Amino acid sequence: MDNNKNTNENIIGRNPVIEALKSGTPIDTIYIDGNGGSLGLIRRLAKEKGIVVKDTQEKKLSQLAGGASHQGVVATGACGEYVSVEDILEISRKKGTKPFIIICDEIEDPHNLGAIIRTAETAGADGIIIPKRRSASLNATVAKTSAGAVSYVPVARVSNLASCIDTLKENGVWIYGTDASGTDYCKTDFTGSIALVIGSEGSGISRLIQKKCDFMVKLPMYGKINSLNASVAGGIFMYEVLRQRRL
Repeated sequence: MDNNKNTNENIIGRNPVIEALKSGTPIDTIYIDGNGGSLGLIRRLAKEKGIVVKDTQEKKLSQLAGGASHQGVVATGACGEYVSVEDILEISRKKGTKPFIIICDEIEDPHNLGAIIRTAETAGADGIIIPKRRSASLNATVAKTSAGAVSYVPVARVSNLASCIDTLKENGVWIYGTDASGTDYCKTDFTGSIALVIGSEGSGISRLIQKKCDFMVKLPMYGKINSLNASVAGGIFMYEVLRQRRL
């Protein structure tokens, strides 16, 4: 086996990571333990390229490295390239349709993100926006769960989700949050330019992002369980948008 990679195509060790950064190899996240020297160089190169760096400990690095010598750093490969928010807005302009965008607010389970991407592709969404922090990213698990949809759905990864929402509003996009306090989704008009915010698996949409939403919508709940998996709930909302746009 190549000493620089494990079976998940992670890049292991200081020199391999530096060379990957310099050559433009698609990198999703760099996990690192330490500062200074070549690790400092890795941090600087990653910052220049907008790649997320997460400080971690020996146990996590050893797990990612699969037992290989990691020298304090492991980079995980990206299963796709990120686009800009403007790229996503341009898609609807070229199609001559109103924007239909999905915003994932702290969806940390890669299986959920993959499932959301898959449904977004089948429902005809223009793209997905995720935050750089506290979010799953375009890794191998997401690619597999999306059943290949990650190759067709543009994903933008932003540093500040609240600021990104302001940009969408400036472009005429209305923001629809999903929360139990909202209006019944069947009584909501989704035919305009919309961005649908799907909250995290545990706590839903963060308070800051809730304040940014123009509308809040909910799914009716009649059982003893009062919530759905994030990707399942997101799928219901997305297909209601599609249904209304087809009328």
